[in-house]
Amino acid sequence: MIYQKLLNEVINNHFFDQHNKVLIALSGGVDSMNLLHFLSLYQKDLGISLGIAHINHKQRPESDIEENYLRNFAEAQGYPFYHMNFSGIFSEKAARDFRYDFFEKVMFEESYTALVTAHHADDQAETMLLKLLRGSRLRHLTGIKAVQDFGPGQLIRPFLTIKKSELPDVFHFEDSSNQSLNYFRNRVRHDYLPQLEKENPQFSKYLTELARENQIFQVALVELTSKMDVTDLKFFKSQSSALKEVLLGNYLEEFPKLQLSKIQFTHLLTLLENDNTYQIPLKNGHELVKNEKKFYIQKISPRTDSTLIPKVLKFQETLIFQGYRFTFLETGEGIELPSKSPIFLRGRKPQDKIDFGSFSKKLRRLFIDEKIPKKERTKAIIGEQEGQIIFVQTANNLYLRKFAENGTMKATLGIQKL
Repeated sequence: MIYQKLLNEVINNHFFDQHNKVLIALSGGVDSMNLLHFLSLYQKDLGISLGIAHINHKQRPESDIEENYLRNFAEAQGYPFYHMNFSGIFSEKAARDFRYDFFEKVMFEESYTALVTAHHADDQAETMLLKLLRGSRLRHLTGIKAVQDFGPGQLIRPFLTIKKSELPDVFHFEDSSNQSLNYFRNRVRHDYLPQLEKENPQFSKYLTELARENQIFQVALVELTSKMDVTDLKFFKSQSSALKEVLLGNYLEEFPKLQLSKIQFTHLLTLLENDNTYQIPLKNGHELVKNEKKFYIQKISPRTDSTLIPKVLKFQETLIFQGYRFTFLETGEGIELPSKSPIFLRGRKPQDKIDFGSFSKKLRRLFIDEKIPKKERTKAIIGEQEGQIIFVQTANNLYLRKFAENGTMKATLGIQKL
């Protein structure tokens, strides 16, 4: 049975090993209803509890009937049911953004660490052709990932290895809008792909394989450049034009909602090449901050996980902050640092990450992996120096940045819990 095959793949790929509370994105179509039945059947084997999230797009008369059915089903099974009605001007992109913003909100508020969607193998080929037709850049022609970071945890797609035709015909709702050629994806699915497969019956398979090969190439490229500090302007400017594009492209992947166009990307390269300092808006609520030595991108009005009021600790000073004494001296016991620049003590921000030498990790992922309780995450103290996180102090743990082994240490930071 296909479900048993899927269970083996889920277990072998360790999709849910780090998750307890799992949120299912449920539309009511055959794909998502199969996902619901599959996870309901094996939730004890996987050690997970389920919740259901549904968006009523209000585009068809049947939408309210479908929502009521899914709500009653969830209540009968004892699953939490979260729903919202779409608002705004409807388009494919607007609806998608609305859905995922809602899913992320539920995950944060209800402590879910995994969102699961029912994308399957057919979606891979459609997504690749759709991206090609939209003129996506090479690094984004990677298809759909089985697992990726999302919200406070991960977005997981366990059905990507199977075709829609392999799914059992369970009870589901048919969305008549899926046949309408008014929507771009529907034209790709019902018109463009079938026409191209007349020329090459293996075209969909080729697109899927192209996505896989490009993803391998992109992962290898990231591994080869992972130890290069792209935000160091002296280093960045010394590289070839080709490597600058690769390094900046890798860095921008940390900001998935920024979505610069090719023209905007080229303009950003120009800004980094000159000697001016900037703090200017870019796009979608992000800004570029650039001084003589470094640059970085941040949210203009970032949502923080902490209400801590930042403090500045200067060299040769001692500061009491959130129940700790911080002493920044030339010698003494504590963390050895290669710089005497001021240290900013603050709370956690989105996109924060710490460099452990051979790899970097986002604090969101670090806290999940280390099983730091949510209430402790809001109180974590972040130490930042010259734009880099040098330590993370939680109630019971201290995480330190890995500095270059051949670097000269010029100061010591002592941390004492009061």
